[in-house]
Amino acid sequence: MALVEITTEEQFTELTSAQNQLIALYFHTPWASPCIQMNKVVSTLADSPNYSSTTFLAINADDHPEISDLFDVSAVPYFVLVKDGTILKELSGADPKEFVAALSQYSDDSSAQQQSQSQTNSAQSQQSQQTSGASNNGGDAVTDSTQEEDETPEQLRARLDKLTKAAPIMLFMKGTPSAPQCGFSRQMVAILREHQVRFGFFDILKDDAVRQGLKTFSDWPTFPQLYIGGDFQGGLDIIKENLAEDDQFLEHALQEATANQ
Repeated sequence: MALVEITTEEQFTELTSAQNQLIALYFHTPWASPCIQMNKVVSTLADSPNYSSTTFLAINADDHPEISDLFDVSAVPYFVLVKDGTILKELSGADPKEFVAALSQYSDDSSAQQQSQSQTNSAQSQQSQQTSGASNNGGDAVTDSTQEEDETPEQLRARLDKLTKAAPIMLFMKGTPSAPQCGFSRQMVAILREHQVRFGFFDILKDDAVRQGLKTFSDWPTFPQLYIGGDFQGGLDIIKENLAEDDQFLEHALQEATANQ
């Protein structure tokens, strides 16, 4: 599947709403020298039959700041792997081997890394030594949104525990940050973006077991729900109240969660 260059936010929303498909987002700019070689690497991978089931989307970070802001992109090249509305992995910098390893980790083809490594070696050898990094307060958000058939209550609870700890700050919402499906979820995303915190998200509309199970798991009946360090923080009103008392509530809660790990 060829690399698709995003031209509108509507196109981005449509392509990232695909079900059961790994989506690789590649943020770049024409002026960043590391992107010049990574353009070749990503294009080669997108054309490779080893990743025929993966959708590769290229986003010019300068032309689409609204999309870049959704993922807190502050430097390029920057990669985000997404599946079923859930962030799986975020990578910053121009390291082809690291990107290939991440693709292979979440690709349906477990042998893809070995098969495609040779395709990236030539591009990597030509690559500029200059790389760029981004501040990453959230780390990698790794989640498994696959619902098992005949899932027992114990299995569901274990899956919910894993999901709530998938990222240091984890938002369970209706829709995605780029396309919220309710006003409350839209407000929560706006709050997180305003405070410039990196967060993982899960679209509860795509998994009814998670949607219903979280109500018992958190003892909270509505959405969105925000978790920090695996601990439930509250819904929109509670988060607003906490921020009214402490404008740095999110940052402080994240620091406390990190210290307790």
